Amino acid sequence: MSIGEEGIRDLLIEIGQDPDREGLIDTPKRVVKAMKEMTIGYNQSPKEILSRQFEGDNYDDLVIVRGIRFASLCEHHLLPFVGTCGVGYLPRRKVVGLSKLPRLVECYSKRLQLQERMTRQIANAVMIHLVPRGVGVYVQATHQCMACRGARQPDADMVTTTVLGEMRENPSLKSEFIQAVHHG
Repeated sequence: MSIGEEGIRDLLIEIGQDPDREGLIDTPKRVVKAMKEMTIGYNQSPKEILSRQFEGDNYDDLVIVRGIRFASLCEHHLLPFVGTCGVGYLPRRKVVGLSKLPRLVECYSKRLQLQERMTRQIANAVMIHLVPRGVGVYVQATHQCMACRGARQPDADMVTTTVLGEMRENPSLKSEFIQAVHHG
């Protein structure tokens, strides 16, 4: 039994459960496996994800991928927060393949996270590795740490945005981005 599995076994005992009963015998192993799967983003490189770029044929208007679904773990309670993300950028010369932005969201969401930090990390990675004129990220999520415990507000969600470069400097670009990802 690994040290992680022993910890989960101890947690089961702490909450008054018998880790040797039939339904819980393999739970420590399953929990450790699930946690490794849900934090695989630490093994992924944003630079590598965004490395394959293409000539944009002088396209210089907003490029937006929206409706990117994700599930992450709140670092405060190790409970999921689940939602959608929209990522937009103003190309300089190069564009990135359509699948790369969802892969970038996956990279950062599969870590222990705060939604605010994840939003900023995604925007910064696009800005650094794609070098666009501007970037915007919009994240909307429900947090199980607030839905099933504490405030117990299952219908409440959280919205975070980050805009950088020309999208930060030009309020109409930010508005165009927010309208496109939020209202479609």
